[in-house]
Order: sequence, then C-alpha cells, then structure tokens
Amino acid sequence: MADRENGGFYGYLGYDLKLDKKAVKGCILNSRILWFFSNAYLALGEESLLESAGHAFRFLRDYCLDREYGGVYWSLDHKGQPEDDTKHTYNQAFAIYALSSYYDASGEEEVLEIARDLYRAVEENCKDGCGAANGYREAFTRDFRPAENDKLSENGVMAEKTMNTLLHVFEAYTEFYRVTKDGDIADRLREMLDIMADKIYNPGLGRQEVFFDRFWNPLIDLYSYGHDIETAWLADRGLEILDDAAYTERLAPITEAITEHIFRRAYTDHSLVNEAENGVVDTTRVWWVQAEAVVGFLNGYQKHPEKQEYLAAAEDIWGYIREHLIDKRPGSEWYAGLDKDRNPIEKPIVDPWKCPYHNGRMCLEVMRRLGG
Repeated sequence: MADRENGGFYGYLGYDLKLDKKAVKGCILNSRILWFFSNAYLALGEESLLESAGHAFRFLRDYCLDREYGGVYWSLDHKGQPEDDTKHTYNQAFAIYALSSYYDASGEEEVLEIARDLYRAVEENCKDGCGAANGYREAFTRDFRPAENDKLSENGVMAEKTMNTLLHVFEAYTEFYRVTKDGDIADRLREMLDIMADKIYNPGLGRQEVFFDRFWNPLIDLYSYGHDIETAWLADRGLEILDDAAYTERLAPITEAITEHIFRRAYTDHSLVNEAENGVVDTTRVWWVQAEAVVGFLNGYQKHPEKQEYLAAAEDIWGYIREHLIDKRPGSEWYAGLDKDRNPIEKPIVDPWKCPYHNGRMCLEVMRRLGG
C-alpha cells in the first residue's frame, strides 16, 4: 500500500482487492499507519518497519500539516494536495499519538517539535471556553472556526461532542506524556479523566454515553460496545502512565464495571456484537470491535487474575478472529465485518478509517502483556 511516487500510503483497497491509486488519502489513515509501524519497530526491532514508519512520517510532515493555520488537514488527494481542509480535534489527536511513538522509535527531535506544535494547536483552538470540565470541541474550519461535527456524528444525531473524540485525545496525550513527562500534559489527562467519570460514564447503565451537546447532555440511547471495552483498557493504560494514586482509585472501579458489563451484555457466540440503539442490538461483528475486546478482556484478567472468564473470553474471541475475520486471500488482511451468520460484509479492506491500527495494536498489546 506504500505510494512510492506521491508519498504516504494508498487510501483504498476494495473488497475485491482492487487498489485505487487515485483514492483520497485520509490523514487519520496515515497517522494510524505511522503509529503502527513505529510500535512494530519498537517491539520487533526490524529496520524495514522503521523505514515504513519514516515513509509515513515524511508524508505527514510534508503534506498533512497546514503550514499557514497549523494543525492537520482531514484528507488529501492522491498527490498530496488538500482535499478536505477541515480541522478536527480527533484528527489532531491521532497525529500527536503517532508522532509520539515515532519519536520514541527514531529519537528525532524534529518529530517531537511537530507533536508539540499540534498539542499547542489543540489546546489553543479546540478547548471549550466553558472551562476545564467541558473538554474539547470537535469540528473546525481550516482556520479553526467552529463547524458542524459531521465527521463523527452518526445514528441520526449531530453531536457537538463525542465520547470517541475525548477518548482518542486521552489516548494521544497518554502517549505524548509517556515520552515527555510534561506536567502540563499530565494535568490535561486528569481533566479528561474527570470528564470520563463525571460526564460520560453512566453508572446506572454501566456504559459510556456516546453523543452529546456542548454541555455533555446525552443525545441518544446507545450502547457502543467496542468503544466501551476500548475505553476500559485505554483508561487503565493512561492511569498506569500518569501514576496518580488518587485518580487510579477513582477510575479503576469504573473501568472494571465497564469490562464486566460488556462481558455480560455484549459477548456472545465467541465474539462481541457491535452496539445497541434504543434497545435494538446490531449483531454485526465489526473488525475493530473484536480486536479491542481481546485487549480489553486480557486487561481485565490481568487486573483481576481470579476472573479466569475474562482470559477465556480473550482467547475465544481471538479464535473467532483467526477462523472467520482474517481474510485468507493473498494480499488482504481482515474483513471489515461479518454478519451474524459469519459471512463477510462486502466493505473495503482499506479505506480512510481501516488499517493496522486496532488489529495491529491488539497483536502488539498481547505480545507486550504476555511476553511474546
């Protein structure tokens, strides 16, 4: 998928495995690929992996960054010219996340400085003026004027804030703090943990709410099982890196409750169902949801080794992935999803959202946690 002529990586591989060399190149896609190859290199030490990470970094540096207004574009055309110049907090976060890992892999100071510039852009332009407890607004024009959040609003609602964006800002800042130990970033992590506990988590339902108005009022009755189990282990990871006993004491019971709730409600037929809106369950088995479930249940087991059922669930879902979700055709990777009868859904193998981020990270996390 590496584009050796125009830089970066091709943006689309169809279900039929036909490569579209002129497809839009999503900046999120490039950041996720940069993150993956950086961490694969850190885990395995193979120089070819660092070379692939460098290929992704140069495209981010030379094309994805807006030199006039700051921040990262939403997408580029196949030659690297801006295709959608929207600035979205979610997109900035993934670039910070990727650059932090690539800095760890490469040691290049230029990489860290770009990450710092993006961090400042987020804090100066995306922070909600209503105070620390209100987090970040999401969608902006190229020059960071507020815009409709049509990129991450789904399920028939137009949300001003989403659980998903806050989660991935938290994820990015966790990695950024890990490589810098900057106290200002630690404070931002604490702010987001407060929002998770006070605004997003619904203790009565054992879930996170998903879509919100500007003041964190939920807009829809929705369980997003993949995001819940992903949050459980990413929050625990952030708490581990932050190393603040008071916040660990406050948040750990929440991540434990979320993990237990997902196990009881969404784990069925060796896999995780996708979501439930207004009580109606979507039984699609989405690729990234299964990947996050493996890590989430392994994380739950490692925190509480007496919960052998979590380890069994992680192994069971991995078996489901191995047998059904991995596309055995040469030149492919995972199907985007399966229906309830385990038939592949004919969606692209690579698109602006799909690459070796969730599934690659699952592999790397299991290796890291189990010493493989």
